Amino acid sequence: MIKKFHQKLIFCFLLIFAVCTLGIAIYEQHRARQYRKDALLEKLDTYAEIIAKYFSSENDYDFPEKLFELLPANLRITSIDYNGKVLYDNVIPDLSSLENHLDRPEMIEALNSGYGSSIRESASNNIAYLYYAKNINGKIIRVALPYDEQVKFFLRTNDEFLFFIIVVFLVGLTFIIYIGHYFGRAVRRLRDFSKILEIDGVDIPKFSEDELGEICENIADSLRKIKKNEKRLKEDEKRLAREREKLLLHVQASAEGICFFNADRTVAFYNGLFLQHFNIISNHPLTIGKEISLNERFFHPMLMFLNQCINEDYYETQVSRQGCDFLLRMNVFEDRSFEMILIDVTAKENTRRLKQEMTGNIAHELRTPVTSIRGFLEILLNNNVGKEKKQEYLQRAFLQTQILSELISDMSLLTKIDAKAQSLKMENWSISKIIKSVYEDTSVALQEKNIKFVCDVPEDVAIVGNQNLLYSIFRNLTENVMRHAGNDVDIYIKMYEIKAGKAYFIFSDNGGGIEEEHHLSRLFERFYRVHDGRTRTTGGSGLGLSIVKNAVLFHGGTISVRRGKNDKGLEFLFSLQCVR
Repeated sequence: MIKKFHQKLIFCFLLIFAVCTLGIAIYEQHRARQYRKDALLEKLDTYAEIIAKYFSSENDYDFPEKLFELLPANLRITSIDYNGKVLYDNVIPDLSSLENHLDRPEMIEALNSGYGSSIRESASNNIAYLYYAKNINGKIIRVALPYDEQVKFFLRTNDEFLFFIIVVFLVGLTFIIYIGHYFGRAVRRLRDFSKILEIDGVDIPKFSEDELGEICENIADSLRKIKKNEKRLKEDEKRLAREREKLLLHVQASAEGICFFNADRTVAFYNGLFLQHFNIISNHPLTIGKEISLNERFFHPMLMFLNQCINEDYYETQVSRQGCDFLLRMNVFEDRSFEMILIDVTAKENTRRLKQEMTGNIAHELRTPVTSIRGFLEILLNNNVGKEKKQEYLQRAFLQTQILSELISDMSLLTKIDAKAQSLKMENWSISKIIKSVYEDTSVALQEKNIKFVCDVPEDVAIVGNQNLLYSIFRNLTENVMRHAGNDVDIYIKMYEIKAGKAYFIFSDNGGGIEEEHHLSRLFERFYRVHDGRTRTTGGSGLGLSIVKNAVLFHGGTISVRRGKNDKGLEFLFSLQCVR
C-alpha cells in the first residue's frame, strides 16, 4: 500500500513536534524537581551549620532544649570524622554497631567538594533518608530527613505546566494536520497532472499561474525530451551491455591475472587466474576474490606508490614465491581506481637463467679444447720441433678438435629437440634393432674395455618416435658406461613391462658407480660433472645424459636414476611410448 504524501508529511511534523514537546516537558519537570530539592537541601545545610556551632568538642554533644525546638522532630543528626568513624548519632545509641561511613555517597562528595547529598536506605536501621553532609570544623556533620510521603510530596512538581504543554501540543497537532492536508491537495493535483503527461495526444491543461504551475510546465518539457531520447538510450544500453559482456569474457579468458580495484581500494572485479596467482604468493589463501586485501607484504611497495606518486599512473615490480616468479603491474586511472595484473613469468625467468647458464657453460666447455688447440699450434709455429714431437702435438690437437666437434654435435641435437621438436620425423621403430645398431657401432670400444653387452628386449616391440633420438638414448647411456664405469663390467638392457601404451626399460651396469648420492639428482643437468677432473680425463661433452633425458621426455616418457645392486654401477629406469 502506497502511503499518501500528506500522511507522511503529517507524521514527520508530528514526530518532530512531539519529540520537542516531550523534551521541554521532561526538562521543565526536572528543573522544578531540582529546584524543590535544592530548597530542601538548603534548609538541611542551615541545620548542619546550627548544629556544628554546638559541638564544643569531639565527645560533648549536649544540645540545649531550645535548639531541638528549632529543628524538625524527625531530623537525624550524625557526626563523622575524616576516617569514616561515627562520633555521634541521635538515632542509633550504640555507635559500636555502626559500620565505617567513608564509602557513603554523601561522605565521598563532602570530602571532595565540601558538601554532598543522596537519597538511599540506611544500612543501620533500614529506613530511607534524604541525607545531607557538610565538611565543617574538621568533621563531617550529616543531617537526614526520613524520605517519607511528606518529603516526597514536597519534592513533587506542579502539574500546571504539564497541562499547559498538553494544550499547546493539541493546538499544534491541529495546525500540523491542516498544513499537511493543504500541501497534500497541491501534491495530488501535481500527481494527476503527471499521469496526463504519460498519455500521448492528450492536451496539457493549464495548471495555475504560480510556482507549482511553472514546475508542471518544466516537467512537461522534460518528459517530451525524455520520450524522444528514450529509444536511443535503450539501444545504447543494450550495446554497452554487449560490449561489457565481451570485455568480461576477454578478462576471464586472459592469460594474465587481472583485478580491478575501486578508489577506496576494494575489489570491483577479478578473474580466476588472478586469485590463483594471489594464493601462490599470499600467506593467507582465499576462495573469494572480493576478500583480497592490499595489506599483504608484497603489495606494500604499490601502496607506497599510490600514496606518494600522485602524478604517475604506472608501476611495475617482480615477486618471487614458492619457486614461482610473477610480474606485478599496476595502472592507475583518473578517479584513483586502478587495475593490477599478475603475470606468471616463471618459465620465462627459467629460460633466461638457463640461457645465462648455457652461455657460461658453453664458453667454459669451448675454452678448454680451443685453448689446447691454440697452444699446440703456437708451439708448432714458433718453435722448431722434431718430427715425433710435431706428430704428437698434431695428434693431441686433433683429439681436441674431436672433443669440440662432439660438443657442437650434442649442442645441435639438444637445440633440435628444444626448438624443432614438431618438425622431427616420427615413425614406428623396432627398439631391439636400434639397440643392436648401437652395439655394432660401439663393439670395438666395448671389446677394448672388456665390457659385456646384454640386451633382453623382445624383437616385436615397436616405439613411436624419431630414429636418431631413440638411437641417441641408448648410445649416450652406453658411452657413459664406457667412459666412467671402468673395465671388465657388464651392461644389461631389459624391457620389464608394457602398461598403458608405454614400454618400461632398465639400463644398468655393475661398474664403479657414484659414491655420493646427492649427485644422482643432478646427473641430467647440462654440463654437470660429478668430478670435474674425471670428465676432462675421459672426454665427453657433459651433455650426454641431458640429451637422454630430453629424448625420453620428447617420446612421452620419464626417466630416473639410482644406484645399482650392492651399490655397484647405476640403473637408469625410463619409459617410451610404444605401439605393441
